[in-house]
Amino acid sequence: MTENDKRTALVTGANKGIGYEIAAGLSRLGFRVGVGARDAGRRDDAVAKLRAEGHDVFGVPLDVTDDVSVAAAAALLEEEGGLDVLVNNAAITGGMPQEPTRVSADQVREVVDTNVIGVIRVTNAVLPLLRRAASPRIVNVSSTVGSLTLQTAQAEPYGPLSAAYSPTKSYLNAITIQYAKELADEGVLVNAGCPGYVATDLNGHQGLRTPEQGAAIFLELATLPDGGPTGTFRDETGVQPW
Repeated sequence: MTENDKRTALVTGANKGIGYEIAAGLSRLGFRVGVGARDAGRRDDAVAKLRAEGHDVFGVPLDVTDDVSVAAAAALLEEEGGLDVLVNNAAITGGMPQEPTRVSADQVREVVDTNVIGVIRVTNAVLPLLRRAASPRIVNVSSTVGSLTLQTAQAEPYGPLSAAYSPTKSYLNAITIQYAKELADEGVLVNAGCPGYVATDLNGHQGLRTPEQGAAIFLELATLPDGGPTGTFRDETGVQPW
């Protein structure tokens, strides 16, 4: 495969954790990967580490909450030759407390801006590039804590008590469905995935799975064959309920 034959992917929030492993995994599959991150130092460190491991990556300055930053990232990807796969991974928890009777409006607003509006902002900015790709894919990093079905069907509470983070994943799942419906006739496959309970900064490294294990479902969704499923929510065991 020549440099010009390579497909390009963008992974947001790729400087560490699951995002880093998604970037590494896509590179192993033959992609050239844009490492999206807002912190310049952490982004540069991640790019250097990935390159040292033999991966074909480049840094993409990207704050998903900032229109100017997102537009600049889209322009950079245009200069780099376009985009085939977008993985919306960047997310924040919003800190504590998360009980609905104690959470602040500003706290919720901040999490929504990153975890939901950030996804819309980035997706819409790069969609013209994806529409020109041969096999465009949009992959949203969600969580089963966002599944309303799972949260309400369990005898015991499913997932943490969370009035900021978990609802943004429910919102992200709903947005995934809407994008899939709109783009169904254009060959753009849009799916959401859950990595499982992965040890990352997001949960104080309390998770039971490694970031590499968590990344696997997103590599699968990023490389679905043409005509594959769209508008689904999946983990490594299969389709999950919304």
